[in-house]
Amino acid sequence: MLLGKQVELTQQLIMRLQQCGVDFVYIEDALTEDLVVPEMISDETRIKALSEIRNGFRELMSPSRRNKGLHTPYIAKQFRSVMSMVLEEISDHKGAMLMLMNMGLVDHYLFQHSLNVCIYTTLLGMSDGLSQEELITLGMGALLHDIGKTQISTDVLMKPGRLTAEEYNEMKKHTELGFRLLKDEPNLPLIVAHCAFQHHERLDGSGYPRGIKGSEIHDYAKWIGLVDSYDAMTTNRVYRSPMLPHQAIEGLYAGTGTLYEQRMVRLFRDKIVIYPVGVTVRLNTGAAGVVAGYDPLCPHRPVVRVLYDEEGRELSQPFEIDMMKQLSVMITRVNEQNVATPATVEKTMG
Repeated sequence: MLLGKQVELTQQLIMRLQQCGVDFVYIEDALTEDLVVPEMISDETRIKALSEIRNGFRELMSPSRRNKGLHTPYIAKQFRSVMSMVLEEISDHKGAMLMLMNMGLVDHYLFQHSLNVCIYTTLLGMSDGLSQEELITLGMGALLHDIGKTQISTDVLMKPGRLTAEEYNEMKKHTELGFRLLKDEPNLPLIVAHCAFQHHERLDGSGYPRGIKGSEIHDYAKWIGLVDSYDAMTTNRVYRSPMLPHQAIEGLYAGTGTLYEQRMVRLFRDKIVIYPVGVTVRLNTGAAGVVAGYDPLCPHRPVVRVLYDEEGRELSQPFEIDMMKQLSVMITRVNEQNVATPATVEKTMG
């Protein structure tokens, strides 16, 4: 038991929860007690999956193992096990809930990011009609797409500012390093290594490391690259604040035909709920509240239950705003995080 019911959260308890891999908790509130928040995967599965990912990454990046040219046949089984857990839990979901995670330690962020990308990429693969075996391969590619970053200096990974040209070139090496780590692993499909190699390639040849174009890029790598970009844009980083989810979607659409496949971006828009029920938002009116629902045809314009006025005073009579009907209302903050402009994020994404 980490936290009992009706226990007041202190800073010490919050730190303890974060150390145990718990990034968010749901708070009981009479004003929102009727809102049911569906989970994409359970906390138990998420924590277990993160543990398996962490152990697998550490085994793959072991210096003694690499120096001796050793391989670990059970690694593929370990990651297939994670995929089986994920598939079992998301198979009945019609949409996904994107939770904006705070960045913690380097390894924690990398593992959490890998699991996020895996969940949403797998969901999109399911919507695209992939078979069970194809989904497992796609999911393993997503889990391991950034494994090469374990070989990059932490000074570069955690630099609190823009990378120099030299540092950026070092960062870009993670695709090739990841490919080398994975390509000879027994029982691991070679396409998994190519997902690590190609997930930063883009349709117009502007990506890296090889600048390949269009059909030269495997579809799995295209899916992973799309979701990876979205997660990067909407995640808190040491050098910038996150972009709002609807701004990130606009950023993806701006890259259709040049960076991303249009049908993939469209499927992402249709299948991912970017403002999940229960998330706290602030509106351009100054009022604040929680997302109470959404229209599947336009999930980026949710129904918001307004709980506080523009002065921060709790309303005696909360009311709901359907953003599909009130088009002048916009979301300006999520969970009270500072929000970057699209231009800021575009310049610092790397």
